[in-house]
Amino acid sequence: MVTDYYNLAEQPFGVTPDTRYLYLSPTHREALASLLYGVQSGRGFMSIIAKPGMGKTTLLFKLLQQLEHSAKTVFLFQTLCSPEDLLRSLLHDLDTEAHGDLPEMHSQLNECLLSESRRGRQVVVVIDEAQNLSDSALELLRMLSNFETPHKKLMQIILAGQPQLAEKLASPNLVQLRQRISIVARLKPFTLQETNGYVGHRLSVAGYDFRAHLFTPRAGAMIAEHSEGIPRNINNICFNALSLGCALKRKPIDEEIIREVLDDLDLGSENGMEMTIREPRKSAPVLRMEWRWPFASQGNQPPKASTAAPNAGIRTLGIRTHRWVWLSRCGTGAMLLLMLMWPLGTGERNTNVLAAESSPVAATNADRSTSRILLVSPSAPDAHGPTTAAKNSPAPRNPPPETSRSKVSVGPQAATRCSRYVESHARETSSMMTDINPADLWR
Repeated sequence: MVTDYYNLAEQPFGVTPDTRYLYLSPTHREALASLLYGVQSGRGFMSIIAKPGMGKTTLLFKLLQQLEHSAKTVFLFQTLCSPEDLLRSLLHDLDTEAHGDLPEMHSQLNECLLSESRRGRQVVVVIDEAQNLSDSALELLRMLSNFETPHKKLMQIILAGQPQLAEKLASPNLVQLRQRISIVARLKPFTLQETNGYVGHRLSVAGYDFRAHLFTPRAGAMIAEHSEGIPRNINNICFNALSLGCALKRKPIDEEIIREVLDDLDLGSENGMEMTIREPRKSAPVLRMEWRWPFASQGNQPPKASTAAPNAGIRTLGIRTHRWVWLSRCGTGAMLLLMLMWPLGTGERNTNVLAAESSPVAATNADRSTSRILLVSPSAPDAHGPTTAAKNSPAPRNPPPETSRSKVSVGPQAATRCSRYVESHARETSSMMTDINPADLWR
């Protein structure tokens, strides 16, 4: 249907390595001429290196066509194999039945090569996708190149592969093989003019009459730009453009159709076409507070605030409290405060007891843990009589009422003994406080 609509004899943008559609750009022409010259000169080892889709296989088929009348040609493309399998495949393509182990197959190959040499024919072996060969298989090929006479090589080997082949040949393990490769051909991508010439050449082979341009100049520029000058990409774009143009009944193919084809093939992400990519939504940053309490060893610091973007889901606030440490240190502080206030209270009790000697009416609480001492009025009997200090002390305004419990006589000697006891107890407490290091309480 497409060929009828565009007046074509066949599909011009196929996927098979048809040598009729080989477009000889300057680099393709140079590579073909170099390989042909190397074979005719008997160089032994040659290679061709290019990116995927640059037409290496088609060019090699063209080379084998030119040599089919003067040489015995072998084309190997199964390179994911062991050295024994590689040699067995080579013998099979040379119409020789392979049997035995590796040395026996070497002997069979030598006899086949000598037979072809007597007929005046060369043996040309082309190995495609050579970047997949193992180091042992490449070493086997180097050994096969030793099949020679004093005047010429009995077998010409061409290694074709992607840029990884050049990296492998440059390794120190294969230095002997690299030295034997005398010709290295390379293929470069097409320019804009070469892309237009490539498309025109394929349309001409397919039978297009060119009474009108099939692709507009702008469409041709977009094809050259987004295909990166690689023939396989050009074929894919042009094939889909013709199919879409036929469905839409469009002549010629314009940039709108090319743009839609590029979107369908998704070539824009790799070749620079602008595409809209939605970024994942980022949630708002979460405020995280870190509390450092005043009793921390780092000192008094204000709380720090930091923002952290969540990695997955929703994060909750993380607050470090040091709760138990804070409670224990607060309790230690309260105990220290109580012990500091204890001597003050003891001194006040000592003053009250001393005042009791001068005022027998005043009530004194010397030591609650021992006894409760109550002072009575001056009329209470005393075995030793009133002292001089009692005469000068003022009388209380409202003396406590006399009861059976309050009628306890305390003489001056008893009060003196009580005050001495309190003073000795206060001195013991003060000495205990001086032995305590407050700094040890914070540890």
